[in-house]
Amino acid sequence: MSEIAQSVAPQSGSSIPWNKKVHQRKSVGDWAVDIILWLVVALIVFVVVYPMWFIVIASVSDQSMVSTGKLTLLPIGTTFAGYARVFGDSRIWQGYLNTIIYTVVGTGVNLLVTLPAAFALSRREFRPRRVIMFLMTFTMYFSGGLIPSYLLFKNLNLLDSMWVFILPGAVSVWNLIIARSFFETSIPEELHDAAQIDGLRYTGYFLKIVLPLSSAIIAVIGLYYFVGHWNDYFTGLIYIQSADKQPLQVVLQNILLSNKTTSSSGTDMVMQQQLADQIKYGVIIVSTLPLLVIYPFLQKYFNKGVMIGAVKG
Repeated sequence: MSEIAQSVAPQSGSSIPWNKKVHQRKSVGDWAVDIILWLVVALIVFVVVYPMWFIVIASVSDQSMVSTGKLTLLPIGTTFAGYARVFGDSRIWQGYLNTIIYTVVGTGVNLLVTLPAAFALSRREFRPRRVIMFLMTFTMYFSGGLIPSYLLFKNLNLLDSMWVFILPGAVSVWNLIIARSFFETSIPEELHDAAQIDGLRYTGYFLKIVLPLSSAIIAVIGLYYFVGHWNDYFTGLIYIQSADKQPLQVVLQNILLSNKTTSSSGTDMVMQQQLADQIKYGVIIVSTLPLLVIYPFLQKYFNKGVMIGAVKG
């Protein structure tokens, strides 16, 4: 054993230190591969980022330049008339407030229902879990339809109220399956055995041990629910009659429609159409900006979330 160690260890007279890294010079082929990879990555980034950047510059540019295809990388004829028209409408602030309320309360209710249900369905000792999971999965493929849903919400007095945005979609079966898979594969069963020894019941085990270890899945499905509520357009269009209860997406659509061309004069028609196009780009920015601000703070959790249910070594 000592002879092997002596043969592996560096000689005392050696000029190369023991921990020094030896870097090999890259060949021409290696440089060519690196350049190709960098070009591919740059192309992907450009394809993803440029449409978003184009909408930003188009929202503050002269629409005649946009319609003629002269707008490329920088705004031309900068004007904020579209944003002034959008933010000058008092309905947008009420729509923002409604959407924030629907989104925050709805996401809270979603997590309050989804996480305990997923935890219960992940426990093997819960015998009805397979039947319950089958019945819930069945609803992913078959539904009652629009008219039965409308009549049901009417009988439950949910029409024209904020609860129509929250209660009918209190749980997403897809997010429930993701959370259940996380609890099954990422929470060691030994933790439950240790909790039982310490006298913790299922409620205490779930609140004190499982939830603190589930920040990744909470952030992932929380963002899914948040985006779903924020972009919910159909619910407000069908089930809400009061203008002061409409979500932001419906309000923005109404603003866009109210600025459509109505003049009979040719020049006025062109100018109104250009203003409507600028408002359209401004509406896109206004409706997506909160999500663009929130996503970077939750991005780190997606690196963990994408591995949910993966095979562990």
